[in-house]
Amino acid sequence: MKSDFLLIGIDGGASKVSGWVVEYLAREGTFQLTEQHAERRYADIKGYISDFKPLSLEIQLDAFNKVDIRPTEAEMQQGRTYTEACAAVIKELAANNDDLAILVGIGMPGLKTADRRGIAVVANGPRIPDYAADVEKYLEKAGVRMHAPIAHIGSDADYCGIGELHAHQGSFRNIRNAYYLGGGTGAADALLIDNCIIPFDQIKNWMAKTWELKNEQGRSMERYASASGLQFIYAERIGRTAESLTAEGIFPPQIAGKALEGDHQAAAAYHEAAENLALLFYERITTLYAGYQEQFSFVNPARTKLDSQHRYQGRYYDRIVVGQRLGDLMHSRSGQVVLTGPLVDTLEKLLKSSPVLPDKIREHYLHGGTLRSGRLFFSPLREAPALGAGIDAYLSHRNGA
Repeated sequence: MKSDFLLIGIDGGASKVSGWVVEYLAREGTFQLTEQHAERRYADIKGYISDFKPLSLEIQLDAFNKVDIRPTEAEMQQGRTYTEACAAVIKELAANNDDLAILVGIGMPGLKTADRRGIAVVANGPRIPDYAADVEKYLEKAGVRMHAPIAHIGSDADYCGIGELHAHQGSFRNIRNAYYLGGGTGAADALLIDNCIIPFDQIKNWMAKTWELKNEQGRSMERYASASGLQFIYAERIGRTAESLTAEGIFPPQIAGKALEGDHQAAAAYHEAAENLALLFYERITTLYAGYQEQFSFVNPARTKLDSQHRYQGRYYDRIVVGQRLGDLMHSRSGQVVLTGPLVDTLEKLLKSSPVLPDKIREHYLHGGTLRSGRLFFSPLREAPALGAGIDAYLSHRNGA
């Protein structure tokens, strides 16, 4: 049965908007992306400010807490390029589908406004408190029919989890408890407990997001999970900038290749990443089972200390999923050698010597001292945030949310 509307998922990033048409597979009750895709770079939209500087997070958070968000002239101008880019992507996808009425889900970084339709605090862009309303105005002017208004703007990290749970190829399907780490421009965390997605914003009192955690060397753990972070670590070791590596087309896969070819600094960069990612996964395992054990400090020293107890204690993951570019890298031939193998070795040692995990839990993760097959899983959903955005729009509309 053909749907009477076109379902679109939008992944809004720091530099561009990507959109996909999402298909609902009624027989299975799952979703998948179609081949229909469009994207726009903010820099290609008239009025884009190339040297835009966001307000400090301190100022943004103060305005957020006072519920008094007043974007500056620069933010309003930059914000228009963001919403226009989003509307242009939606318009292009709609035009290719017999002008069906559209149902849209949008994922964007940052803290959302009280009505969840705007962006109130964001580290690398403008505040856009009327984001959804502005996109709808562009679409109305362009003659694009909407099946329903944009319900809300979601978190790209939460949408990764929703995509993994409801997609045809989702890594959370038929799994009870799982942790997801997606590595692209930044790091995305998602948590599945008792077959339900638990947003990190709801568990911030006992589990921190990856970007919030800091190791003994003072680095955010996001450095080791994100493609840009891995590039930065290697650039730093060889006395160059990440920008210069980008200009030469040297990204994490190329750095992994260099490590295989005997580049000692590339190998050292990946060894550092492997050890820290193993520590992160170990922290996720012990925190779920026994509560936070203070393995890390925080990027923000004023962050509220994590509780050592929570309602889900005693549980364990059936699967740790790695997705997006980090998952692709770890699943690749070179990545398996220089990153995944050393990571698993370190994680096995941490689990075997853990003072907080009893034998039955260690045996859940290990067999004969080695990590059980399937405990570490690489997601095939490269576009999980856009897929999750579309799924959320569908479910919200169906449930009247």
